[in-house]
Formats: sequence, C-alpha cells, structure tokens
Amino acid sequence: MSKQTVDITEFHWLLDMLQTIDVGLVVMDKDFKVLVWNSFMENHSGLGPEKVKGKSLFEVFKEIPEEWLRKKARSVFLLKNRAFTTWEQRPYVFKFKNYRPITGTARYMFQNTTIIPLGSTDSTVNHICMTIYDVTDVAVNKLALKDANLALKDLSRTDPLTQLNNRGFWESSMKNEYQRCVRYDSVSSLIMLDIDYFKNVNDQYGHQSGDDVLRTLSDLLSESLRETDIAGRYGGEEFGIVLTDTCANEALIFAERLRKNIEECVVESDNHKIKFTISMGISEISIDSGSYMDWLKQSDKALYYSKENGRNQCAVYEPSMGE
Repeated sequence: MSKQTVDITEFHWLLDMLQTIDVGLVVMDKDFKVLVWNSFMENHSGLGPEKVKGKSLFEVFKEIPEEWLRKKARSVFLLKNRAFTTWEQRPYVFKFKNYRPITGTARYMFQNTTIIPLGSTDSTVNHICMTIYDVTDVAVNKLALKDANLALKDLSRTDPLTQLNNRGFWESSMKNEYQRCVRYDSVSSLIMLDIDYFKNVNDQYGHQSGDDVLRTLSDLLSESLRETDIAGRYGGEEFGIVLTDTCANEALIFAERLRKNIEECVVESDNHKIKFTISMGISEISIDSGSYMDWLKQSDKALYYSKENGRNQCAVYEPSMGE
C-alpha cells in the first residue's frame, strides 16, 4: 500500500471520528463563517451542515452573545492560545435542549467550551475550532449537591418551629453586630422579648396551641423587621431582636408597635381563640456595654423590669435597673 493510500485512509478515519465523536466541533474563519459542522452539532441543533456552512454563526444562532464570543476568539487569533469557558462561568453557548433522562431537571444542556487556534502551514491562524462538551450530568449533580448543602446549612441555623434563627446562630450574629458597632462607633439596639404567662397557655389549651401562639408571634415579628434586622428564638417563649443602626428611642417605637399588634391579635387553634401579650427589654450599645454578653444582660434586666412592673410593656435599660 502506497503512502498516499495510507494518508487518504487515515484522512477518512479522521473524518469518521469527527462526525461520530460525542463532542460538538465547529470550525470557523475570522468572519465566524462556519466551515465544519459535525453530527453532534447537527443532532442537537436540528440543523444540517447545508443550513449552517458558509454562514455567519451569529446569523444562524442569534442567541449567542456575539460581543463575548468575538472577544474570546480575538485572543485566540492573536495569541495562538486556547480559550476555555466552563458551565459555571456561562451555562451554555449554544442553547441546546437537554434530552438526557437522568438529568431531565435541566432544561438546557450545560456546556464546557474550548476555542482552539488552527494554524496554517505558514504558522498564521486564520481559523478556529470550537469544541462543545455536554457536561449536563456533572453540572446537575454539582448544583444538586450545592442546594443540599445550602438546605443543610439553613437547617443548622433555623429554629424548626418558628423558622426564625435558632439560638446559636442568632447569638453569633448578635456578637458580630456588637463587634461591628464597636469597630465603627455605630449604634444598634437589642430587644429581648418574652410571652407573658405562656405556661398558662400550654396548661389551658395544650402544647399544640402553645406552638400555634409561638408561630403567630414569629410571623408578626418577621413581618415587622427590616432586611438588616436579626431575630431569633432564644429559648422556649423568649426571643431576641437586633435592630441594626437603631437607637433606643427608635427601638422603643418599634417595640411598642409590635406589642400593640400582638395585643390585638387572636390566635385560632383547636377551636380556641387565644389572646396573649408580650413584655420587652431594650438596650442600646453604649460604653457601659463591655462585651456582647453585657449588652445581652442589659436587655435581660430591662425585660425583667417590664415583667416585674405589670407585663405587657416595654422598658429601656437604665443603669439603675442593675442595682
């Protein structure tokens, strides 16, 4: 067999591989006119070579981000180096539908893309080859794992009954806010809240109704907060609220509004109509707050003052309360 025959045979083998390989191959010139369009691209786009070859890629696939692709290709032509794009940077270049049964949750094919310079015999680069890898399985699994980790993280910091922050996460957030205020000489206020005579609710109506009261309070509290505020269930029927960038007088206005909303609320549970009230203690960060725990203790003292003086009220911490 002559060398020429061997070369022709190998060339045909190469063409067969290009057509059957499970990777998209697109060869283009500097004007992005398509010269090679393999079967992978045909099968996933629904367009045969006769409808694509000789035409600008952007003319056929108008959804492709032209400015982005031209910029990527420009560096390949000039530097003669490959350029890579992962699905995490851009989910896809070609908007191909996903038909994989295992990863059917993905609407479109996730793709990794490589742009390769194709040198001529004189070492100039006038053409590029774009390879498209279907990485939908990998992407979907990784995204599912990410979602699972986020859900697990959320569970680890959320109180399951009230859906507020649990004690550990809330206390950590309160500590961070205290440190921020000290560092930047800012002001924030801390409110400790307790449901009045909550034991009587459980004894009279049952623990299920008690849970309904806790959930109702949490819902009303969540509706009253700004995005920057931090609320959590501290334990039992006690809650903590950090009002960021808020002085004690402003916190008192917030607390009174919440107290009145709670007082007017009626919880319907197990054919019972339950009314309840709350008491609150407020403390603004000051030079007397030597640590975040001192800040918490000051709010607790103000809460104790509210309960000792009739409940269903709010009190702002004063140094005399510690005497």
